[in-house]
Amino acid sequence: METIVLDGNSLTIEQVVAVAEGVPGDPRVVIGDAARARVARAADAVAQLLDEGRVVYGITTGFGAFKNRVIPRDQVELLQRNIVESHAVGVGDPFDTPTTRAIMLVRANTLASGYSGIRPATLDGLVGLLNAGVHPVIPRKGSLGASGDLAPLAHMSLALIGEGEAEYQGAILPGAEALARAGLQPITLAAKEGLALTNGTSVMCAIGALQTYHAERLSQVADIAGCLSLEALHGTPLAFDARIHRLRPFPRQVDCAAYLRALLDGSEFVRGDDPTNVQDAYTLRCIPQVHGAVRDAIAYARWAIDIELNAVTDNPLIFIDEDGAITVLSGGNFHGEPLAIAMDYLGIALAELGNIAERRIMRLIDEASNTQTLPAFLTREGGLNSGFMIVQYTAAALATENKVLAHPASVDTIPTSANTEDHVSMGCTAALKLRDISANVERILAMELMAAAQGIDFRKETVGAGARLGRGTQPAYDLIRQHVPFIPRDTIMYGYIEAVRRLVAEDHIVRAVNRALERA
Repeated sequence: METIVLDGNSLTIEQVVAVAEGVPGDPRVVIGDAARARVARAADAVAQLLDEGRVVYGITTGFGAFKNRVIPRDQVELLQRNIVESHAVGVGDPFDTPTTRAIMLVRANTLASGYSGIRPATLDGLVGLLNAGVHPVIPRKGSLGASGDLAPLAHMSLALIGEGEAEYQGAILPGAEALARAGLQPITLAAKEGLALTNGTSVMCAIGALQTYHAERLSQVADIAGCLSLEALHGTPLAFDARIHRLRPFPRQVDCAAYLRALLDGSEFVRGDDPTNVQDAYTLRCIPQVHGAVRDAIAYARWAIDIELNAVTDNPLIFIDEDGAITVLSGGNFHGEPLAIAMDYLGIALAELGNIAERRIMRLIDEASNTQTLPAFLTREGGLNSGFMIVQYTAAALATENKVLAHPASVDTIPTSANTEDHVSMGCTAALKLRDISANVERILAMELMAAAQGIDFRKETVGAGARLGRGTQPAYDLIRQHVPFIPRDTIMYGYIEAVRRLVAEDHIVRAVNRALERA
């Protein structure tokens, strides 16, 4: 069993994915010793502030517009419970289990930094839920992205105190019952802890981490699908020549062109230097420029997420100097703007990945556009059979939906808390839209892979049944054909689309191709 040690400084996207997609306890999550000491020191500082009777926001005052209401010492614990209960007003379908696990992990790592004032026992309680597989039911909607993801994080925290609902071993249970079945005890929140648990960007960050990781794989699938389409359409790889891309040296455009050359290396389906047909349509010729720009957006998202995973995003923050003096500072690290813009940018980029893939599907099925290289709608008996006609309809519908979803959430704001919180990021909305765009692109690429494989089979009639595809496209084609046959006449195809989608979503396509490239 792998163990992931949280220290507030070194959590990676890959670790988030491993915990999200793993099983409870594998990988196991623990708090590092140095982090535990920092957390305990900050918790002791909170207790000292209470003993001194100091008025500190969120510890001995109300929240938001109630920041000037002082809370008596004997009601401090009730204040923290109240913030969790009052903020748990999320609506809509709950997050899936992997996303919920990612949210819990990211929140625990943030608290492990030791600036939030939470006690080690409370942090252990959150990690204990994760390791035991007690997954709070967290509705998806309700966050404005400042002050962080309040509503969804409040739902996460309800289970910790034995309230709300949680999933345990496949059953949705009252929070207290889920804890009891897992052998866990509810936590009684101390000063600052309710605010520390709910105030931060952990929901949008968790979604962003999972989607960035997935986008990196989708980008490779798009390269593979584009190359298969190029081979099916008797296109030329000359536009991917390294000399062209050295003259416009966007690094990821250059990298994309090199990957395309590797994928197509040795292909007997491509067109060489032909003075009567020197260049292809943009959807083939400009793959490095378009896909490379998408890679740029993905790289930016990874940069932003890598920082946020190990950032402290609640408020206020507790600083203790070398002499033990305590300073509590109020700031705005909970504001999700850095992630909101990154997720909007990535959503726009993935929508473009879907747009260009849908246009390649159109070229595959349009006999006029592909200069009769392939039969209309990829079927020999057009009229009686519709072939891939409606596959393209669905791809077009998804691409069009993505254009609506790609409208940036980060340019919107709405004031809340009696104008105390007068500018918000809408970062969680940006992340949720990104999820939907990504799911649509996954399906568009599955349809392109299916259509391209169908086109390859028609090309074999002229190139020869034994002709080889590219070094990288051959294993992709072979894998598709293990799950989807050549379709000579109309049949029900939605099951085939789903089969290829799973190959995309579960990284089978990318792994098969990259293994082949590594062997060469």
